[in-house]
Amino acid sequence: MAKLKSLIKLEGTLDGLTFYKTKDGYLVRTKGGISKKRMATDPAFARTRENGSEFGHCAKMGKVLRKAMLTLLSDAKEGSTSTRIMQTLSRVKNNDATSVRGQRNVAVGLETMEGKALLKGFDFNTNAPLSTVLLADYALNTTTGEVTIADFIPGQQLAIPGGSTHVSLSAGFMNIDFSTDTKDLQLSNSVELPINNTAVAVVLTPAGVPVGTGNNMYFLKIAFYQELNGFKYPLNNGSFNTLQLIEVL
Repeated sequence: MAKLKSLIKLEGTLDGLTFYKTKDGYLVRTKGGISKKRMATDPAFARTRENGSEFGHCAKMGKVLRKAMLTLLSDAKEGSTSTRIMQTLSRVKNNDATSVRGQRNVAVGLETMEGKALLKGFDFNTNAPLSTVLLADYALNTTTGEVTIADFIPGQQLAIPGGSTHVSLSAGFMNIDFSTDTKDLQLSNSVELPINNTAVAVVLTPAGVPVGTGNNMYFLKIAFYQELNGFKYPLNNGSFNTLQLIEVL
């Protein structure tokens, strides 16, 4: 590594030299690294190729999952959501005990109880985990996807963000097959309530049972609003909203 002492300041690569700017000024170094051809053919890099293949697969499956549930996810996520999904799916993939190294995949990992357990309870917004936001018990009917909360008191059984006046609860029931990238998401009704001390029976029933031969996934979402002059506005653009994958079958 050398320091560039010239009136002409360069950034980029020229004749095998890479010029770049740092806090110490403009530096130059020779172009290094392993060639693409060697990386693709050299037996010494077999493990690297296998890891890269599985990494790419998990990144793709993460995108498939996010796209499949976009209706729920759009206002209940934060900056690390995509990365955390991919990391979790990578651990799910590790439970594939039948495929050769480099070809282990999420679909086979999710055939195991261990793989399903890794996804169950995933919070898409770490700023608002379900366990800290909802202080009431809920029941899930895995046949219909219906989620119920008996005698729900919003003013007592929620961790209420400042400024919120109303809350809405909804559920999702999805079948997703990671081996074919097919999915079917059925959304429930949305129950909107003022945040007060009135007890309400919450019943969230998906529009139907999703079709498919993949995994069934069940979601519970809580969103907060502020009412002003008769209009309800999402609180802080949804940064306090909760979305959890509450069950995987």
